[in-house]
Amino acid sequence: MEQYMMRGGKPLMGSVPISGAKNAALAILAAAVMTDDTVIIENLPDVRDINVMIGALEDIGANIVREDKHVVRINASSIKGLSVDYEYIKKIRASYYLLGALLGKYKKAEVALPGGCAIGSRPIDLHIKGFKALGAQVDVGYGLISANAKRLVGSHIYLDKVSVGATINILMAAALAEGKTVIENAAKEPHVVDVANFLNSMGANIRGAGTDVIRVVGVEKLHGTEYSVIPDQIEAGTFMFAAAATHGDVTVCNVIPKHLEATTAKLLETGCEIVEYDDAVRVIATNSKLTPTQVTTLPYPGFPTDMQPQMTVVLALAEGTSTVTESIFENRFKYVDELARMGAQIKVESNIAIISGVEKYTGARVSAPDLRAGAALVIAGLAADGITTVDDIHYIQRGYEDFEEKLRGLGASIEKVDSEREAQKFILKVS
Repeated sequence: MEQYMMRGGKPLMGSVPISGAKNAALAILAAAVMTDDTVIIENLPDVRDINVMIGALEDIGANIVREDKHVVRINASSIKGLSVDYEYIKKIRASYYLLGALLGKYKKAEVALPGGCAIGSRPIDLHIKGFKALGAQVDVGYGLISANAKRLVGSHIYLDKVSVGATINILMAAALAEGKTVIENAAKEPHVVDVANFLNSMGANIRGAGTDVIRVVGVEKLHGTEYSVIPDQIEAGTFMFAAAATHGDVTVCNVIPKHLEATTAKLLETGCEIVEYDDAVRVIATNSKLTPTQVTTLPYPGFPTDMQPQMTVVLALAEGTSTVTESIFENRFKYVDELARMGAQIKVESNIAIISGVEKYTGARVSAPDLRAGAALVIAGLAADGITTVDDIHYIQRGYEDFEEKLRGLGASIEKVDSEREAQKFILKVS
């Protein structure tokens, strides 16, 4: 069983390159099957979720060539199956994007009900509502969602709740529907914009992505394209919070600073110094005491729910009392018990964490309950006195490319170990 082992107490210093956005790349891979022409996608992150999605596409018959670690060439003219196997869906929730993509192109799709990280209820009723509004018949039963239509016709769709997944899925299906579709109360996240830009580069007619009203004029067919995925704002934010927690000085490179505004605003409130460049952001926390603040997670451009555990790790080291309110997912505080083993003082009441700052964390053996919480526990370990071991790192590997290598590049003492012998070797090395 692979684990991360680290010795903390060392400020992270230097610069770190940020990979392509996992959440954008997953949807873009699904959308690539919407043409029979060849599509080249660049800046793909080399993480487990992406490899699972590529496996799902190959399973239904797409021809995929991995040109290198970060570039794939996809030709979907050979797709035979329109049913996506449960084996893929249970590993990554984003496989449901194949519903919108296949329904748009073939007017028929069948996908197992989704899995992913257990961070709370993520119903797909809005996806179904959108598909039905476009004229599809949708059935849910025997663990499957199947959608089919004689033809898809544009419609006016109001989403009762802001949903990234539903916005993207409806967008894909509407791109090849007849007539005009208007999606109101649409998600505004950067990866929604990236998927719309990708579809437009294939000949779709989508306007308004990044606002809460998206207008789609359906086209008859899409063509091939070459496209580069945006940088990952969550990976960037994770390294920014790691700089704050360890009182380091880190520059995240290859980023879009606009996408990081909510993160940088909160880091400023905690007493860090921020320097923004055209495609990089520097976080300086070497001489600053961390100060408490209040955070509420909200849809973009608000503070991202995917940055909440990392933010909590920082605030638990701030002098005074902070609160973190989780308004998106109800199970997002499962890591708090693990953090308590390292000395954090956090009380969770309903969807609010009340945090009393401590002077330092102490090393312990902890377990990652999900992707972002796993990364947060690694940050805590890097800030802690002594040695920390993080179990269940397969969650972290779902969304972070070369995580331990990038941290070592910033001066962290961290290794991936998969045996007692390797663990002992690490302890001897850092003692």
